[in-house]
Amino acid sequence: MDFSENFLHYVWRFRSFDSAELKTAASENLKIIHQGFLNANAGPDFSNAKIQLDGTIWVGNVEIHIKSSDWLKHHHQIDDAYNSVVLHVVYENDVPIKRKDGTTLPVLELKNRISTELITRYERLFLTLTDFPCINQIREVDQLVVDAVLSRTLVERFEQKTGAVIEMLNNLNGNWDETFYRFLARNFGFKVNAFPFEAFAKAVPQQIYAKHKDNPLLIEALVFGASGFLNDEFTEAYPKQLKAEFQFLQKKYNIKPIDATMWKFMRMRPQNFPTLRLAQFAALIIKANHLFSKIMAITDVSKLRMLFEGLPVNDYWKTHYHFKKQAAAVSIQFGKTSINNVLLNTVALFLFAYGKHTATQSYINSAIKLLETLPAEQNAIIERFTGAGVKIDNAFGSQGVLQLKKQYCDEKKCLSCGVGVKILRSSSNHH
Repeated sequence: MDFSENFLHYVWRFRSFDSAELKTAASENLKIIHQGFLNANAGPDFSNAKIQLDGTIWVGNVEIHIKSSDWLKHHHQIDDAYNSVVLHVVYENDVPIKRKDGTTLPVLELKNRISTELITRYERLFLTLTDFPCINQIREVDQLVVDAVLSRTLVERFEQKTGAVIEMLNNLNGNWDETFYRFLARNFGFKVNAFPFEAFAKAVPQQIYAKHKDNPLLIEALVFGASGFLNDEFTEAYPKQLKAEFQFLQKKYNIKPIDATMWKFMRMRPQNFPTLRLAQFAALIIKANHLFSKIMAITDVSKLRMLFEGLPVNDYWKTHYHFKKQAAAVSIQFGKTSINNVLLNTVALFLFAYGKHTATQSYINSAIKLLETLPAEQNAIIERFTGAGVKIDNAFGSQGVLQLKKQYCDEKKCLSCGVGVKILRSSSNHH
């Protein structure tokens, strides 16, 4: 018999055992009135349980073990926290157990009360070596159950990510605009250039741009100068101008540019070159200064996309991938996929984080609505889930799946997952 204590927690919690004519090991008649509440902290496994032993009602805690001797192995006999245990639930009762005060602990043995079908189903889920244990069973689970689980995991994912937002917010003395600007910059770098983008954003705080919002050239000079791209000698008019402007701004604001070698160009399509991304980022600042406040003021999520469309990117980039080198014409607008990525990873996250932080449900609702309008991400994890029969319609679903995979499937926490519980329960319904 190869199962964990968690499996017995599941069996007890959902009463997935034969409960006809229950008796303790000492032959007392046992009736379970309430199995108690699973305790995630230290101490006995279930708190506030209510049982009846030979007609007497007991309220207290329940401790669960594979073998009753585990009580001694875990040193509960010397721990005062276990004096309040009213029932010891075990798979196998191998030794009688006394409490610290010498009284015998009533024990319920489940050995012959759990159906072999439930155990087989459990083993099929848990003893698989795959990182997606229910890959063969999930299609039997009602989509409504799956959707409810994904809603929960999505919120969990965004709550975890909110932690990082609030941490930076506190470091920036509660300045939401600056926090948003830093996260947005990181997102603009996508995975490859996230780090240099974040470093460059630190070099020029957002309020410096605000002072020059009516002069696009100065904003472009700040962006390219701080990112380390204006240290060369140039022959073309545009980079020359930028360099001259930046030399003045750098002194004025004491800007320390980052090292240009931090940027990665390798194995990248020109549309994703950091130089073009920076040109788009500068154009976004020119188009919408104090972007965070603008986003928070938009109530119709379909209008959020418009902030990132039709950016006033300098025409120089129509024929250049980087300074000094002319190239075949390339689209200089922020593409649809890139916009979706920013809406998902920065805009939706900040709506959610701001809503959580200020306890304003309408922002959380806007975040969720926005996720429902965005297409699901395309990656190997999502493909495995759709291949197994899970319907993923939008980014809300795909984000939920990514969290489910990371926090539940990879950790084999099927017993804490609504899908895993449903698969097991469908086998124990005949009790």
